[in-house]
Amino acid sequence: LLTLNLAPFAVEDLLPNMGHLGYRPVHRYAMADRGLLVTLLAPPDNGVWLILAELQLGTLSRQPCDTLQQLVEQTHYRDTRGKNLLCRGRPWPMPSWDEYSLLHAAHPLAGWISAMGPSVHHAGFDCARLGQDITTLDAALTTRGFKASEALQHAVFPVSPLLEYRFYPACSQRLPFAEGDEHRIPLGGLALLQKHLSGDHERAVELLLPHHTRCELP
Repeated sequence: LLTLNLAPFAVEDLLPNMGHLGYRPVHRYAMADRGLLVTLLAPPDNGVWLILAELQLGTLSRQPCDTLQQLVEQTHYRDTRGKNLLCRGRPWPMPSWDEYSLLHAAHPLAGWISAMGPSVHHAGFDCARLGQDITTLDAALTTRGFKASEALQHAVFPVSPLLEYRFYPACSQRLPFAEGDEHRIPLGGLALLQKHLSGDHERAVELLLPHHTRCELP
């Protein structure tokens, strides 16, 4: 789930809501090279783990930072609280194509979040939990039109060498921007994860981030 460090969408604002659903933070990592703070959340049962990736606006230059902040400031108050938070799509007006292009050039995730709002960027699946190896699942996805992307493999953050990881981008979609013009943009995708060492007791999601690119926070 991709968000940004502005209230009420900052991770510190979202964690209480996640806690009400039974999720608890397990690890937090600072990834300065990507301008992200990443929080790993464990589910209350044997369900889905969540990764909250928070874009740090301070890592953007002045103009794109101001542009994104101005968009967020137009959020309707009803979309900032309770059940509406993160549940009604992009909570601010669609940017213009020029604004989107500016933000995308500054940071691809800044462009993405301006058009999509704080939401799920992509879903990841642990091959072991699916009961198939990554080669078999890759072949099945290929026959259905999905193609793993080397260029987008590390779509949000770099991946640990302890995992075999493949990212399959979704088809781009044509979206209407603020001035009525339509453009195609990529909207995320799905990923497959498989541990290289099957005997490791940690889940694949707990090994996702490489040690040499992360900094654990207290």
